[in-house]
Amino acid sequence: MIITTTETINGKYPKKILGLVRGNTIRARWFGRDIAAGLKSIIGGEIKSYTKMINDARQEALNRMIEKAKKLKADGIVMVRFATSNVMQGASEILVYGTAVKI
Repeated sequence: MIITTTETINGKYPKKILGLVRGNTIRARWFGRDIAAGLKSIIGGEIKSYTKMINDARQEALNRMIEKAKKLKADGIVMVRFATSNVMQGASEILVYGTAVKI
Protein backbone atom coordinates (compact mmCIF):
# COMPACT_ATOMS: atom_id res chain seq x y z
CA MET A 1 0.00 0.00 0.00
CA ILE A 2 1.47 3.33 -1.09
CA ILE A 3 0.54 6.16 1.27
CA THR A 4 1.31 9.76 0.38
CA THR A 5 0.34 13.29 1.31
CA THR A 6 0.40 14.32 -2.35
CA GLU A 7 -2.29 13.82 -4.99
CA THR A 8 0.04 12.01 -7.36
CA ILE A 9 2.27 8.96 -7.00
CA ASN A 10 5.62 9.28 -8.75
CA GLY A 11 4.18 12.18 -10.76
CA LYS A 12 1.23 10.14 -12.07
CA TYR A 13 -2.41 10.49 -11.11
CA PRO A 14 -4.23 7.38 -9.82
CA LYS A 15 -6.31 5.49 -12.38
CA LYS A 16 -9.40 5.17 -10.18
CA ILE A 17 -10.63 6.94 -7.05
CA LEU A 18 -12.30 4.52 -4.63
CA GLY A 19 -13.35 6.99 -1.97
CA LEU A 20 -12.55 8.52 1.38
CA VAL A 21 -10.96 6.32 4.03
CA ARG A 22 -10.25 7.23 7.62
CA GLY A 23 -9.00 5.81 10.85
CA ASN A 24 -9.19 7.22 14.35
CA THR A 25 -8.53 6.51 17.98
CA ILE A 26 -9.20 8.36 21.21
CA ARG A 27 -6.59 8.30 23.92
CA ALA A 28 -6.87 9.47 27.50
CA ARG A 29 -3.99 10.71 29.60
CA TRP A 30 -2.97 8.61 32.55
CA PHE A 31 -2.57 10.17 35.99
CA GLY A 32 0.95 8.74 36.42
CA ARG A 33 2.04 10.38 33.18
CA ASP A 34 0.59 13.70 34.35
CA ILE A 35 2.77 13.62 37.46
CA ALA A 36 5.89 12.97 35.38
CA ALA A 37 4.84 15.66 32.89
CA GLY A 38 4.38 18.14 35.72
CA LEU A 39 7.92 17.47 36.91
CA LYS A 40 9.27 17.81 33.37
CA SER A 41 7.52 21.17 32.98
CA ILE A 42 9.54 22.41 35.95
CA ILE A 43 12.95 21.19 34.77
CA GLY A 44 12.26 21.16 31.01
CA GLY A 45 12.77 18.50 28.39
CA GLU A 46 10.78 16.05 26.33
CA ILE A 47 7.93 14.19 27.98
CA LYS A 48 8.79 10.83 26.45
CA SER A 49 5.74 8.98 27.77
CA TYR A 50 3.44 11.47 26.00
CA THR A 51 5.54 11.29 22.83
CA LYS A 52 5.21 7.50 22.81
CA MET A 53 1.47 7.67 23.54
CA ILE A 54 0.84 10.06 20.63
CA ASN A 55 3.06 8.10 18.23
CA ASP A 56 1.26 4.87 19.15
CA ALA A 57 -2.12 6.56 18.65
CA ARG A 58 -1.10 7.90 15.22
CA GLN A 59 0.08 4.47 14.14
CA GLU A 60 -3.15 2.84 15.34
CA ALA A 61 -5.25 5.39 13.43
CA LEU A 62 -3.07 4.90 10.33
CA ASN A 63 -3.44 1.11 10.53
CA ARG A 64 -7.23 1.45 10.79
CA MET A 65 -7.31 3.68 7.71
CA ILE A 66 -5.16 1.19 5.76
CA GLU A 67 -7.50 -1.68 6.70
CA LYS A 68 -10.47 0.27 5.33
CA ALA A 69 -8.58 0.97 2.11
CA LYS A 70 -7.75 -2.74 1.75
CA LYS A 71 -11.46 -3.57 2.04
CA LEU A 72 -12.01 -1.31 -0.99
CA LYS A 73 -9.19 -3.20 -2.77
CA ALA A 74 -7.10 -0.03 -2.96
CA ASP A 75 -3.38 -0.15 -3.62
CA GLY A 76 -2.74 3.42 -2.53
CA ILE A 77 -4.00 6.26 -0.39
CA VAL A 78 -3.35 9.82 -1.53
CA MET A 79 -3.83 13.24 0.10
CA VAL A 80 -3.34 11.77 3.60
CA ARG A 81 -3.84 14.18 6.49
CA PHE A 82 -3.71 13.90 10.29
CA ALA A 83 -5.89 15.87 12.68
CA THR A 84 -6.08 16.02 16.45
CA SER A 85 -8.89 17.31 18.63
CA ASN A 86 -9.82 17.27 22.29
CA VAL A 87 -12.99 15.29 22.94
CA MET A 88 -13.02 15.92 26.69
CA GLN A 89 -10.58 17.10 29.31
CA GLY A 90 -7.65 14.71 29.29
CA ALA A 91 -8.68 12.82 26.12
CA SER A 92 -7.80 13.51 22.50
CA GLU A 93 -8.81 12.03 19.17
CA ILE A 94 -6.23 11.28 16.50
CA LEU A 95 -7.81 11.15 13.03
CA VAL A 96 -6.11 10.26 9.78
CA TYR A 97 -7.89 10.43 6.42
CA GLY A 98 -7.16 10.24 2.73
CA THR A 99 -8.46 9.05 -0.64
CA ALA A 100 -8.23 5.36 -1.48
CA VAL A 101 -7.13 4.79 -5.08
CA LYS A 102 -6.18 2.21 -7.68
CA ILE A 103 -2.80 2.98 -9.15
